[in-house]
Amino acid sequence: MGRGIRLTEEQRDELDRLRFRTPSACVFRNCLIVLMSDAGETIPAIARRLGTATATVVRVRRLYRQGGIEALQPVKPPGRPCRATPAFVARMKEAVRTNPRDLGYGFSTWSSARLAAHLAKVTGIRYSVDQLRRLLHRHGFSVHRPKHTLKGKRDEAAYEKAKKQLAVLKKTP
Repeated sequence: MGRGIRLTEEQRDELDRLRFRTPSACVFRNCLIVLMSDAGETIPAIARRLGTATATVVRVRRLYRQGGIEALQPVKPPGRPCRATPAFVARMKEAVRTNPRDLGYGFSTWSSARLAAHLAKVTGIRYSVDQLRRLLHRHGFSVHRPKHTLKGKRDEAAYEKAKKQLAVLKKTP
């Protein structure tokens, strides 16, 4: 299936240092593949022990032979690039810090759905409510459900009087 990899003591130490300081599970796995190859394990045995495909073991060994330890790092971050441009993030932060009434809306607090609709209208970039919540969290905002009360909209004196009368009624049998 391919010749094994022979490492010097210095190369083993370098791989161990990378393996123990990396936060990436892929880099950790790649270092293990090279170290296990040096230990004389076969490609199928390495794949079985690490729970990966034999093609992955072959690819990592080839990358290491061609590019050394730098080749064990992923070339690009996984996943789709974020659609939130710096301009979008700036508009999002500006909207969150602004009272919706000042923007002409009939409500006084943002919900994630309302904010998503507003940003879609203003920027043309649509996000689902969940994705917008994650984006807000990534930029230091926390999302909570608003507590709806009548405070400020009711007659406070009448409210307090009724509250006292209710307390008296509850205490009498």
